[in-house]
Amino acid sequence: MKQYLALCQNIIDNGQWVTNERTGKKCLTLINADLEYDVANNQFPIITTRKSFWKAAIAELLGYLRGYNSAAQFREIGCNTWNANANDNEAWLSNPSRQGEDDMGRVYGVQGRRWQKPDGSSLDQLKKVVDNLKNGIDDRGEIITFYNPGEFDLGCLRPCMHTHTFSLLGDTLYLTSYQRSCDVPLGLNFNQIQVFTFLALMAQITGHKAGKAYHKIVNAHIYEDQLELMRDVQLKREPFESPKLIINPEIKSLEDLETWVTLDDFSVEGYQYHEAIKYPFSV
Repeated sequence: MKQYLALCQNIIDNGQWVTNERTGKKCLTLINADLEYDVANNQFPIITTRKSFWKAAIAELLGYLRGYNSAAQFREIGCNTWNANANDNEAWLSNPSRQGEDDMGRVYGVQGRRWQKPDGSSLDQLKKVVDNLKNGIDDRGEIITFYNPGEFDLGCLRPCMHTHTFSLLGDTLYLTSYQRSCDVPLGLNFNQIQVFTFLALMAQITGHKAGKAYHKIVNAHIYEDQLELMRDVQLKREPFESPKLIINPEIKSLEDLETWVTLDDFSVEGYQYHEAIKYPFSV
């Protein structure tokens, strides 16, 4: 919590105003932020200065790991975050690549599970990394990236959290995640939860201990219509202690994540929080 609040205050104190062309809104913007999460000691980085809907964040991560490409698929597992980008984004609605209602195109998990190769076949990046780590292999390229510039026009949104690098030292697994753009009041808590949970899950299904997760953000920003709520409400609140994330120990393989795992296989222990804050969302 302290590093999250410090980042928010740093943006307010030192950020510069930039107009975002996609949303037409101004953003108070800071370049470069580094966060880290202690997965080994299960210090779950959920926001406590407002209520956080952590289940949707984990559901979204599950959808990415399964390679979902439809907002309907995400809704089915408990995540509504893709409804607007799939169905209310004017640029995507007029894109000839869009395949009808709820279609997201070739974004995020599609790239992670079905990256198109020149010969027409596809590469399953996630399976390659899982298989290597299960066999104790770290080739210094245990990387899963959703960032495919050649197919930006085939999806509704360029990925924000775009690349994940896993590193194995002895029997301990680490994760470094890279994010090009971050809506700090709204998106960051989703991103924090997902980075933490991604490492915890990958360590569990590959048979390793989880170490730390490192989270690098390039462009961290607060939208102009979010600033007052952040400055005058959320930053005035005292944070609570970090809770713990409980993951069903029966999750033992990538196939488990692909088939039967639901939100019922996750719980958060000891989560205390202040009341929710309704930050505006920019499509």
